Amino acid sequence: MPRVPVDKDYIQAVLKRLLETPSPSGLTDAVVHVVCEELESLGIAFEITRRGAIRANIPGIRYSPDRAIISHLDTLGCMVKNLKDNGRLEIVPIGFWSARMAEGARVTVYSDGPRMFRGSVLPLKASGHVYNKEIDTQEVSWSNVEVRLDEIVHTKADLINLGLNVGDHISVDPTPEFSESGFIVSRHLDDKAGVAAALAAAKAVNESDVRIPVDCHLLFTISEEVGVGASHILHGDVAEMVSIDNGTIAPGQNTSEFGVTIAMQDSSGPFDWHLTHKLIDMCRAHGIEHSRDVFRYYRSDAASALEAGNDIRTSLICFACDGSHGYERTHIRSLEALAELLALYMQSDPLFKRDSKAMGPISDFPDPQLQGGAE
Repeated sequence: MPRVPVDKDYIQAVLKRLLETPSPSGLTDAVVHVVCEELESLGIAFEITRRGAIRANIPGIRYSPDRAIISHLDTLGCMVKNLKDNGRLEIVPIGFWSARMAEGARVTVYSDGPRMFRGSVLPLKASGHVYNKEIDTQEVSWSNVEVRLDEIVHTKADLINLGLNVGDHISVDPTPEFSESGFIVSRHLDDKAGVAAALAAAKAVNESDVRIPVDCHLLFTISEEVGVGASHILHGDVAEMVSIDNGTIAPGQNTSEFGVTIAMQDSSGPFDWHLTHKLIDMCRAHGIEHSRDVFRYYRSDAASALEAGNDIRTSLICFACDGSHGYERTHIRSLEALAELLALYMQSDPLFKRDSKAMGPISDFPDPQLQGGAE
């Protein structure tokens, strides 16, 4: 199982293109088209689901049962809650994030018509010259911020005349920066950095001419940030699934800043013991920088897949992410490590070693306490 070379420049180029394409949950068509174009350029077959997610496939020697690698294209955003009498917009979040991280953001508002409107998210008490120290004591909440449009609007009627409505989507500018030291700083790295790593892994495997043992589906969901995620996208023959998401760098966490992180548990419970330890063993065997972590206030596509009733093994592997759901930061070495592990996983033998219609003997499932390692 060779450690195939991963194209670092490709990761950064694809990530930049993804970040430049707005995709708050519920408004993901544009980024879906971007990923479809990348899949076409890589020669990977795909289909679009009824809801607009992407189901791609890299064929293997065996087609069923098979495996899936999943990441999400949707990001955080906002929605217009009310047209205010002062000509500004009351907003609510799409996904879970703090109004503190929204203050000062530049945004685009998408109306029903062809026009898009630019603006800024501001606290209600935005000027120290007017409110003095109250700018620091105003409570942080979504009810205490508003969007100031860069339009000549002073009343609710002005907003209506522009064609704005309650329920209009709002995307938040990512403002990405790629530093010479390898750091990447941007909003919405969650999970566009993971998508870029998955595409880079697929590119590496395709270009190596390695025949993978079983079909590997590349799945790209469009509603993970609002809890739906992988609940609707899996084929019935998927037996194991690796989910990609952000690993949180913070005091008390054990996420690797320059490697890949294997999650042992999140708020939905432990991940599959055998699949998780298989990934750890591959990192060890191939010298991939890695760590393990446990996340308390966190869920991923894996949780929604299991909650939908899928009988599959699941795991979660992560890229480094400082300041998650805010101004996020990762490092290119972490994305390379993630892509290298994914490429190895695609080439590895599956955990399932039996026909899906005939269960094997109980000895096929070794007791980890007795065996001391993954199957």
